[in-house]
Amino acid sequence: MYDLQFFRNNLESIRERLAGRGYTLELDSFRELDARRRQCVTESEQLKAERNQATAEIGKLRKQGSDTAERQQQVRAMGERISELDALVEQLDTEFRDFLARVPNLPHESVPVGRDEQANQEVKRWGTPREFAFTPKAHWDLGPELGILDLERAAKVTGARFAVYWGMGARLERALINFMLDVHTREHGYREVLPPFMVNSDSLYGTGQLPKFAEDLFKCENFDLWLAPTAEVPVTNLFRDETLSADLLPISLCAYTPCFRSEAGSYGRDVRGIIRQHQFQKVELVKFTRPEQSYDELEKLTRNAETILEMLELPYRRIVLSTGDTGFGAAKTYDLEVWLPGQNAYKEVSSCSNYEAFQARRAQIRYRSGKNKPDFVHTLNGSGLPAGRTWVAVVENYQESDGSVRIPAALQRYVNAERIERGTGRLF
Repeated sequence: MYDLQFFRNNLESIRERLAGRGYTLELDSFRELDARRRQCVTESEQLKAERNQATAEIGKLRKQGSDTAERQQQVRAMGERISELDALVEQLDTEFRDFLARVPNLPHESVPVGRDEQANQEVKRWGTPREFAFTPKAHWDLGPELGILDLERAAKVTGARFAVYWGMGARLERALINFMLDVHTREHGYREVLPPFMVNSDSLYGTGQLPKFAEDLFKCENFDLWLAPTAEVPVTNLFRDETLSADLLPISLCAYTPCFRSEAGSYGRDVRGIIRQHQFQKVELVKFTRPEQSYDELEKLTRNAETILEMLELPYRRIVLSTGDTGFGAAKTYDLEVWLPGQNAYKEVSSCSNYEAFQARRAQIRYRSGKNKPDFVHTLNGSGLPAGRTWVAVVENYQESDGSVRIPAALQRYVNAERIERGTGRLF
């Protein structure tokens, strides 16, 4: 979301910067809307001045005993027109809000310019992919063979893109969540919060999912409630319509939630296994900062997510997304991609983004320093990490020739085991 005055005064430069995202700004529509609003405001203000003057004149004429009926009728007509104009301005303000709500954020100047993911740039690589003496299996084969992953029964119970974890598979997922929360709270300084898993429309508007991405969400029939697509939504909106003390910033929060997404725009992508699910579990990192702090905090947040991968000894790379691949509300995004030997590819496991004031303006989250005028905070968020995709990375990277899976050293005390053997998943 943009400040209207800033948007109005910088139309050409905004158009050029958004073109780098592949977005065409409808300048003619904006200018027409803006001209209509200005015309209505100008006419309303003129009529109000004339009405005030006429009201004063009527008062004088009454004192003189003159007939003021015709003049009073003129004032009433002015009032009716003013009401019409004010209602029209309110309607146009709503149209302005809807127009701006669909315009993506401006990319940060450090973001590489490009049309799509082909212009993304690798900025870091950690770890060396393991060399196997056998052909490593993908998790969609290895999991069912071990009896820890069941996609067929999940499809029976619910449908495609859902999963059932059995035994050690379920324990491994739970262990990953607890491990991530412990590291982020004890070592990285985040405060844990457990928010609602359902959110209202105002919350989704505040973080930018509505109105543009309604088809990617699951709506509860007959209620203004949606299943949260990510903990970013409820956690960011905890401070909606609030003014925070500058002394509290930066605020760093982490939250575990299940996440629900329709994946409407991902038809045909990652259809096998559990890389792209309608329901998955995730630990999310969210920050509220002063504007001058936000890019330093983006580096810290991304580094916090990377630390989880390093502690699990999972090779990964960091990618900075190009303008054309950066998400709707983000000004800059780093993707972390973990190596999956069963698929012989790096796959995204975390996106860490700085939204600058884009979300804060929509959600009206401000901060105040002393007696200074309140300003909008900058918001950041990133996965730290999704349990399901990290589960996949562990299973594929730690598989052995006999079909078992070693448990990473950092997780062994959470799982209370060193290895997942065949048959340890199912109870039958």
